[in-house]
Amino acid sequence: MKSSNLLLTFMLLIVSLSYSQDAQFPFENHKLSTEERVNDLVSRMTLEEKVGQMMNDAPAIPRLKIPAHEYWNECLHGVARAGKATVFPQAIGLAATFDTNLIFRSATVISDEARAKHHEALRNSSFKRYEGLTYWTPNVNIFRDPRWGRGQETYGEDPYLTSRMGVNFVKGLQGDDPKYLKLVATPKHFAVHSGPEPERHFFDATTTERDLYDTYLPAFEATVVEGKAYSVMAAYNRYMGKPCCASHQLLDDILRKDWGFEGYVVSDCNAIRDIHDYHNYVDSKEEAAAVAVKAGCDLNCGNRYSYLTNAVKIGEITENEIDVSLKRIFNARFKLGMFDPAEVVPYASIPMSVVSSEKHRELALETAQKSIVLLKNENSILPLKKETQSIAVIGPNANNLEVLLGNYNGFPSQYFTPLEGIKNKVSKNTKVYYEAGTELIAKSSVMSLVSAEFLSFESSSGLQAKYYNNHDFSGTPVVTRIEDVINSNWNSNPVAGLNEAKFAVEYTGAIKVNVSGKYELGLQGHHKGYTLEIDGKVIVDNTDRPKRRIIKESIYLEKGKSHQVKIKYFHQGYPAKLKFLWASPDKTSFEKAIELAKKSDVVVFVGGISPGVEGEQMPVNQKGFDGGDKTNIKLPEIQTELLKALHETGTPVVLVLLNGSALAVNWENENLEAILEAWYPGELGGNAIANVLFGDYNPSGRLPVTFYKSVKELSPFVNYSMKGRTYRYYKGDALYPFGYGLSYTNFEYKKLKLSKSKMSTTDSCKASVVVTNNGNYTGDEVVQLYVKDLESSEIRPLKSLRGIKRVSLKPKESRTIKFDITPEDLSFFDTEEHKKIVEPGVFEIGIGPASDNYKTLKLQIIK
Repeated sequence: MKSSNLLLTFMLLIVSLSYSQDAQFPFENHKLSTEERVNDLVSRMTLEEKVGQMMNDAPAIPRLKIPAHEYWNECLHGVARAGKATVFPQAIGLAATFDTNLIFRSATVISDEARAKHHEALRNSSFKRYEGLTYWTPNVNIFRDPRWGRGQETYGEDPYLTSRMGVNFVKGLQGDDPKYLKLVATPKHFAVHSGPEPERHFFDATTTERDLYDTYLPAFEATVVEGKAYSVMAAYNRYMGKPCCASHQLLDDILRKDWGFEGYVVSDCNAIRDIHDYHNYVDSKEEAAAVAVKAGCDLNCGNRYSYLTNAVKIGEITENEIDVSLKRIFNARFKLGMFDPAEVVPYASIPMSVVSSEKHRELALETAQKSIVLLKNENSILPLKKETQSIAVIGPNANNLEVLLGNYNGFPSQYFTPLEGIKNKVSKNTKVYYEAGTELIAKSSVMSLVSAEFLSFESSSGLQAKYYNNHDFSGTPVVTRIEDVINSNWNSNPVAGLNEAKFAVEYTGAIKVNVSGKYELGLQGHHKGYTLEIDGKVIVDNTDRPKRRIIKESIYLEKGKSHQVKIKYFHQGYPAKLKFLWASPDKTSFEKAIELAKKSDVVVFVGGISPGVEGEQMPVNQKGFDGGDKTNIKLPEIQTELLKALHETGTPVVLVLLNGSALAVNWENENLEAILEAWYPGELGGNAIANVLFGDYNPSGRLPVTFYKSVKELSPFVNYSMKGRTYRYYKGDALYPFGYGLSYTNFEYKKLKLSKSKMSTTDSCKASVVVTNNGNYTGDEVVQLYVKDLESSEIRPLKSLRGIKRVSLKPKESRTIKFDITPEDLSFFDTEEHKKIVEPGVFEIGIGPASDNYKTLKLQIIK
């Protein structure tokens, strides 16, 4: 083994020497320091070339052998928008695991897949967006208000939990090699950013200095100082009157001088445009580009840095100032190994076979299971028996792929919805009925997938599909086949030989109905470019402008008659999806759901909301939603209406919520037997939910956000003061508190101890507690440490999470759990001394299973 290692080292040395000898420029010599190489490279570039490299879609410079690189890449919970990838639970679900090691392992898997995809792209001479090595994640903004549509992308409302999750995610992405970065991680959006979405391009967030340092900055500081993140994304909005991308306070004083950040800063997309166009902060586009660079924003997502060339000519900025930013950017590219032979870069050999591998999918399942929070379990109705005679699976999210994936997502090679998970889990004798019952929000009739039961053909059941690698349906089809259901996601289920980026498909055939009447027929896709003809008449046409909602039309169909169908779908872009839907004129889906409940032993209602109605500045014209943000936090009214009707049947109802933010499920909590919170659980979310429902996994997730009873309890959304927000400052009674989550077993806490009852402001101590599983199931308990300053001279949080430990215990097993309490855990930012301090006084130290349930001891701090 030793000799083979020596041989390998010798061969790599020969390759390196050969490479060095062939190098035309000093910067190509990987034996030189990064600083020497960057300085040499930048010195050889013209001003125009430099400016071109300071925007996200950086072009190649052939004369210097600089390859093109697209800095825009996403991997919030899996490699996103780049085809097949393992899809983990949405970030808010990752946070609900309260498992820092699991987050690190998940990020390691994600970075493996990202590296594999990047090098596969290089082998194909491709340098497109979403194929690079600089990733714009994690989102460590504080989820201060449940109305924020992008809160699902964060790790919740607590600075400590967000910090721990963020640090481990960054470390998993960037790797641990002493010389090379695996990827570049980019904590975002620096620094005070959490809505409102429609106003983000011109909004001015204002806070007290204490809120800034005690709430909004800790996760950024942790990911930069401890996590060593090599990039940070600056936000769209202004902070205290200055655009974040042009703020010397944020980018120079805090980030670089106070925290020692050595990487580069990238703007949010088109945020440099906003400096002039929307914030009206400067008088010209040249000045906007110049003030951003001089403040420390090195890379522009967008094209406004193209004005830097003229800005130099008119004296707004010097070329030397541009060089400072450019060198930071190229430092990252050299650290990623982009100018080195693949043989010496440890991550360049990760094969494509890791992408969506079985090992990675197993981790996605583990993560999804650990993210699920049991909110209610009256009379221990859960877990359900697999031998239950009949189960009605009802609800708009029961059989929906999109709601598994969240946003900023990849596309799985295989996925399981809650309906599929339940069907695969129960005994062969169990009858599983399914009916959506209602749309997600709207009170319109529910449309179902057109299936073979609805189609009638002479030889085969389905429509004939012809696939073309063009948009004019010319030439020989790539594939011709029969499809019995049009519910296509061509990214997850690719057609052999089809160009996923640009193709067309034509469906033809005939349908017959059993009842004459007016039927609703419709299509739903992700982009513009599809039509539906019935008997030669176009009834759906979405070729003009894109609409994500269902486009439908009512048409009279005659019983027994063959009605000719033609569907044309033209695809360009990403993702590629199409559904053919219908609604019959007889019983509504709502009525059918009630009938199924009456003949079933239990109802599993899978509801909640979706990434289509909460997210990033989306024009969703539904009641309660405004440009991606929510204006109320109730479960959609139509779902509660159906749940009440199901409850009245007398059949027990288990509610499974899929959502990315807190919901005020007040009636549901008072009346339903059990409630599970499953977030947007990723590709194997359906299996994870089924495993919890039927007891193959004991739920152990915890809430990373407070579930309030209504928005009336909250400050106005635009108010960035932390007063009355999150469990740290909210004095009311929450529906479910931060850190809350039930189990199928019972855990007891006893023998809480501190290693000392007094200590100095610079000292540390240990806290311990004995946790015992008194129940009948093996389970994980998330032990949480909270700190409260009882005698502070300043307004302090009501309590603050300062420690988390996951422990797995068998029935009757006990374990002593220990925490270190350091000055950092007791400190706050002093606005007079402008630094963190620990005040003498009495602190309450609590350990327990949730923020409202813990045992306490007093700790006195002396000078």
